[in-house]
Amino acid sequence: MPLWMWLVDSLVVIVALGIVLIAGLALRRRWISRKGVVFELSVNHGAEHSAKGWMLGVAVYRDDVIEWYRTFSYSPRPRHRFHRGEVLIEGRRMPEGDEAYALHDGHVIVTAHHADGVRQFALSPSSLTGMLSWLESSPPGRGVNNVL
Repeated sequence: MPLWMWLVDSLVVIVALGIVLIAGLALRRRWISRKGVVFELSVNHGAEHSAKGWMLGVAVYRDDVIEWYRTFSYSPRPRHRFHRGEVLIEGRRMPEGDEAYALHDGHVIVTAHHADGVRQFALSPSSLTGMLSWLESSPPGRGVNNVL
């Protein structure tokens, strides 16, 4: 078999593998979407104002927890779980400098305090309103830890 045929066969295999990987991400996103209300939420473990450390993802509202999944991952399990009453959100700001390129367009950044070490959230203003409403609607007897 000539060398050029090996190259063509290799290229076909690489393209097919790329299509399978992209389809896998799309199917995973669709599977996550069926779990409940889904919104885009980026998280950062650092507190500095830079593009470093931001992870794009989607979050799903459950009964008393928000499950966060990385966008570019094949894991069926959430990477973080934010329980209602254990998250403190304060302050709001627009992305600065390179942060604007690392995050989704139109998202705002809020400071968050959580036991997992997440220090910042980035989400759309309407998603922030929904998240604050969800956090404040905790059952009686639980403390509300949200300041904005």
